[in-house]
Amino acid sequence: QVQLVESGGGLVQAGGSLGLSCAASGRTFSSYALGWFRQAPGKEREFVAAISSSLAYTYYADSVKGRFTISRDNAKNTVYLQMNSLKPEDTAVYYCAARANPNYRLRSADYHYWGQGTQVTVSS
Repeated sequence: QVQLVESGGGLVQAGGSLGLSCAASGRTFSSYALGWFRQAPGKEREFVAAISSSLAYTYYADSVKGRFTISRDNAKNTVYLQMNSLKPEDTAVYYCAARANPNYRLRSADYHYWGQGTQVTVSS
C-alpha cells in the first residue's frame, strides 16, 4: 500500500513558476513508476508527466513539454513537478499517482494509488 500527499499548490501569475511535491509512504516506492495528472473544472482528468522507477525515462504531455519538469528522489520517497512559464490554462487540481510497475503509462486507469490533489491557479 502506498499513500501519496501532494503539496506546493497555490496562486501564481501567468509566466510565473510553481513547484509541486508528492511525498509517498511505503518501502517499495523506488520500484513504482510515478505520474502527475490534472483536472480542470468541467474537464476530464488528463495526463501531465510521468517518470519511470529507474529515473531513466520521462514523458510529457505536449501542452507542458518544455515548461514542466518531473523528477523524483527515491531516497526521500518524493516526486516533484517543476512548472515554469505557467499559463491560465494550466489552472487545475494536480494529482500525483503511483503505478505498481517500473514503467510509466499515460492513462490514469493504469495507476493504482492517488494523492488527494493540490490546487494550482494561474491568473492572467
